[in-house]
Amino acid sequence: MVTPVSRSRHRPRAVRVPVAEIPLSTRRSTTRQPAPHPEPAVPGHFLCPISLDMMRDPVTAPTGITYDRASVEGWLDRGHSTCPVSGRPLRAEDLIPNHATRRMIQEWCVANRALGVERVPTPRVPVSAADAAELLAAVPAAARRGDGSACRQLAARARALGKESERNRRCLAAAGAARALALAFGQLVDRLSLTALTATGTLEEILAALVVFFPLDEASRRHIASPAPLAAAVSIMSRGEATARASAAVVLREIASSCDAECLDAMCEAEGIHEALAKLLEKPVSPPATKAALVTAYYLVQHADHRAASRLVELGMVRLLVELLVDADKGTAEKALAVLDSLLLTEEGRGEARANALAVPVLVKKMQHVSDMATEFAVSALWRLCKHDGGFSGGEIEGTCKAEALQVGAFQKLLLLLQVGCMGVTKERASELLRILNGSRSGVECIESVDFKGLKRPFL
Repeated sequence: MVTPVSRSRHRPRAVRVPVAEIPLSTRRSTTRQPAPHPEPAVPGHFLCPISLDMMRDPVTAPTGITYDRASVEGWLDRGHSTCPVSGRPLRAEDLIPNHATRRMIQEWCVANRALGVERVPTPRVPVSAADAAELLAAVPAAARRGDGSACRQLAARARALGKESERNRRCLAAAGAARALALAFGQLVDRLSLTALTATGTLEEILAALVVFFPLDEASRRHIASPAPLAAAVSIMSRGEATARASAAVVLREIASSCDAECLDAMCEAEGIHEALAKLLEKPVSPPATKAALVTAYYLVQHADHRAASRLVELGMVRLLVELLVDADKGTAEKALAVLDSLLLTEEGRGEARANALAVPVLVKKMQHVSDMATEFAVSALWRLCKHDGGFSGGEIEGTCKAEALQVGAFQKLLLLLQVGCMGVTKERASELLRILNGSRSGVECIESVDFKGLKRPFL
């Protein structure tokens, strides 16, 4: 007797698929998404006639026309001297805050908050020329009294106002903010001890405020570049807190890049400035501080011939620059290559670079890899390393540089550079480098890529 088989035993079982495994395209939502609310129309009298956007800080001109402050001041800053609507003469000093319109705009924003409209904050009253003059006159006055605490508070006030808006910054700068702060810096250093001033953070606050009101005029630069104030700035750059070191580095860069011969003479003679610059590269505090240190070092080397270069080489600057170049960004790489090329003008600098296993590969890598400026400096630096130098005999070190350059593809890059096109000194040095390297090409294997992390970094 055959036992009948139930159909249910052969019926395939339904497989429960987790919701997470179901493709999103096959899911069906059971709830309807609410339709977005339409954006409310902004009343026409809330719109600025210049930008056609809702005004955030309405001001009224003598002509009776109301504008947004940022728009109309931008209009005047671009060289216009008339009202955009009426064409009548207009000055920035003639603009009056329109509080009634501003309150109406804020009330409208609150009423339409449910529709996604954000409330316009109450704008702060901008600094007037009289207020700026009064504030800045008080800074050197407090310094003459030897009141470091008052100076710190006033400098902090000026910095906060300058960062609050571009209008405030321009108003304070026009009133002589940089000169007043620089004068107070020098007066405090002459009257109080550096230990007391750095303990209270007075000098650091003045330097931070100075950064807001760049560029520095000649009088401001001379105040800071005097022997005692300059020594204080160098000390802060070397031993201060991270933010203070960055501010000091940026101020010294501003002075050095002005190419003021008197200031550069004083900076070259300042005790500890080369050590402070090397320390900023060895233990960086911020990218702006690193770039500022590189710019300052470049101008010192250019101004002081071989004296500054030799001192920086003694402090290991060649090694620091080469290691910095391995993964530097565009701006940092250009500045580092400029300093390195300047250091290679000295025999000591070339010797340190030739002894560094990273130097030649990094220079070749930066060719046509960063920018035209970086390429020019990289070609120049490699040319200084590979060309005949009477200070070395036997050609052994020189031959090693040429072999390293060939191994990492310098010959091919130089050929490509000449084919693409380069001008002036760079073209001459690239052509000479090709002639130098061409004589050593036989028997040298070219490496397609270089592992910079795997290269041995010599201890200096």
